[in-house]
Amino acid sequence: MNQLTAANLLTVLRMLLIPPFAILLLYGHRGWALVVFLAAGITDLLDGLIARWTGQKTTLGAWLDPMADKLLLVTMFVMLTLPGIGLANRLPLWFTILVLSRDIAIVLTVAVVNLAVGPRTFRPSIFGKIATATYILTGVITLYFNYLDLQSVLITAFVYASLVITFVSAFDYLIKVIHLGH
Repeated sequence: MNQLTAANLLTVLRMLLIPPFAILLLYGHRGWALVVFLAAGITDLLDGLIARWTGQKTTLGAWLDPMADKLLLVTMFVMLTLPGIGLANRLPLWFTILVLSRDIAIVLTVAVVNLAVGPRTFRPSIFGKIATATYILTGVITLYFNYLDLQSVLITAFVYASLVITFVSAFDYLIKVIHLGH
């Protein structure tokens, strides 16, 4: 099967939207940054649907899609944490470090398990999917209120909701890794 399917092309498009998103936000074009981020999010929805509907699930897509998601989210978190770019709402540095540390820990754990035990596939858990959705919503809400140039307690609520699901999903992955040894 050809690896360059419509779904994989959408995933590549999501990756290509990351630099414009960061540049637009950095230079104060908050509305356009929000539009680009939303467009990237839509490609995330569509690529999975298209792959399932057309039966075009590929090995390349299985690697590219989560990588594109992580790159987009890391960029969003870092950009919304940066001081000095005039945002009315910044994500707390501790929060960004925690979320990124969780993702790094998951990637490193999968790598170590694959090296030590042999190839294993880790299907995304429901908690991981909820965490990703919560992160995206946190980003969209923060971008939106930055576009309006208004501070909002809604952002704080989403930061703490993201914090809770980060711990829940990390604990869930830990349990799965522990069960691999038994």
